Amino acid sequence: VQLVESGGAMVQPGGPLRLSCAASGFTFSTYAMSWARQAPGKGHEWVSTINTGGGTTNYTDSVKGRFTISRDNAKNTLYLQMDSLEADDTALYFCARTPIPYLYSEVLSYDAWGQGTQVTVSS
Repeated sequence: VQLVESGGAMVQPGGPLRLSCAASGFTFSTYAMSWARQAPGKGHEWVSTINTGGGTTNYTDSVKGRFTISRDNAKNTLYLQMDSLEADDTALYFCARTPIPYLYSEVLSYDAWGQGTQVTVSS
């Protein structure tokens, strides 16, 4: 199982950014997938989850209306479109395989993680 995130960057407040996660080594289309993040000095925080077909999405309250999770099962790729970025969004962002869908917000339930991609929001 391999998950490789990309797209992290330094961006000004209010700006957009799109993260990608390339998956390999497993049947991507049969797993829910999530994004989580870790801010400096803090633990991992769930951000968003998408079901296998992409029709059901969930978001933590702080990113609702600003972030959009999506997936392309033909390309084995997960995405996170982030708009109206805020300083508090600064973190290392991870994609993770989510084998137990009803525990989607429990990061300890994830069974595979990428190495992370850094997002820094600063003027």
